[in-house]
Amino acid sequence: MAANNSSLPPGVDKDQAFGMAETEMEYRVELFNRLAQTCFTKCVDKRYKEGELNMGENSCIDRCVSKYWQVNNLIGQMLSAGQRPM
Repeated sequence: MAANNSSLPPGVDKDQAFGMAETEMEYRVELFNRLAQTCFTKCVDKRYKEGELNMGENSCIDRCVSKYWQVNNLIGQMLSAGQRPM
């Protein structure tokens, strides 16, 4: 009995779908790592005075993450529409 691949897009077999999912996961991990590194470098004091983030660092990280996602989404929309980012 053949497996039911009705949830796959037309013309995409199971191996291709797995490859696409793997690529998507790698992209998301890389995006998260860049986001974390960028916002950490920008917002966290290099001298580590405290074990927890202070209010200013928390605020900075919130704004940084928000802006990072906004820009990432904007670029994704532009690329999917065939436009070039500025």
